[in-house]
Amino acid sequence: MHIHLACLFGLALSPVVAAAQGAAPPSTQQCRVCHALDGTGTNPMIPNIGGQSAEYLSKQLQDFRAGRREDPQMSIIAESLSDDDIRELAAWFASVNASFTLPE
Repeated sequence: MHIHLACLFGLALSPVVAAAQGAAPPSTQQCRVCHALDGTGTNPMIPNIGGQSAEYLSKQLQDFRAGRREDPQMSIIAESLSDDDIRELAAWFASVNASFTLPE
């Protein structure tokens, strides 16, 4: 799987500005394929990341990048992410307002 670097590094929007304007940062482009823009996994084997804490998301991406956590796709994707990309992605997906319905 090749990473389209223009999507990852093309525009330099801060996550705060992007979230305030409702625009997803460019680094979410590749994430959308599996996690959708709102962080909802597109199939049952893909976790929902929308609404997770930024600290948790950052740690997972750093672990994939460092090889401490492995997944055939995420390991490849994460290895090209900079620290700024990770902060931006974690801030975006953490800013998603996830809601849950408990079973009756």
